[in-house]
Amino acid sequence: MCSTFKLVLAAMVLDRAAAGGRALDARLSAGPGDLLAHAPVVKAAVDAAAARGETAAELTLAELAEAAQTTSDNAAANLLLRDLGGPSAFTAFARAHGDATTRLDRFEPEMSDIRSGDVRDSTTPRAMAQFVARLFGGALAPSPRQTLRRWMIATTTGAARVRHGLPTDWLAGGKTGTGGGDGVTVQCNDVVWIEPPGRAPLVVAVYYDTHVVGDWPSDADEEVLAEVGRLVARTR
Repeated sequence: MCSTFKLVLAAMVLDRAAAGGRALDARLSAGPGDLLAHAPVVKAAVDAAAARGETAAELTLAELAEAAQTTSDNAAANLLLRDLGGPSAFTAFARAHGDATTRLDRFEPEMSDIRSGDVRDSTTPRAMAQFVARLFGGALAPSPRQTLRRWMIATTTGAARVRHGLPTDWLAGGKTGTGGGDGVTVQCNDVVWIEPPGRAPLVVAVYYDTHVVGDWPSDADEEVLAEVGRLVARTR
């Protein structure tokens, strides 16, 4: 999955709050030991706390979920995942919503270390697309559904992927996932909620293993996903 799991993670946080669980304004502590290579929101909060002479920052569940979704903040994702009960709780959430395939086994950044034949932290395009469709089709209550939709539309990390191939008058939002480095083949993923004018919404999930060892997708890799967007536009 790489970071596409963070879309479901944000949904879990919103769903729990709507069901009477931990409120979105509840706070989690974050210190220097929680920081990872990509943690723009949490790092800024930790740095600001340190400047005030404090050993840790406090962020609300809503702030962390939005950061995980919109900026793919790895520290925010780990903090939320621990608070929710770990990878097994994520997998249980998938099963509770009819997804028998999607599974999470590790935290960031280990989950992005993808080796041939390893089924950990995985899904299929069909399973993820159907899962997200169920979330938006009624599994999430209206308020969390609208919040998640807003966060997805505000996410800019996929600008060069599926959304780049869609007509400019189609509203869309999504969550990317990217893997690579140290002997790992580059993964270029995108899960997108699309609202074509005058048509029913669509969910498109693309998981592209380039089979090329590298650190990051090339422009040509992302163009493969943009072409998927063009195909969707032509066939729908």
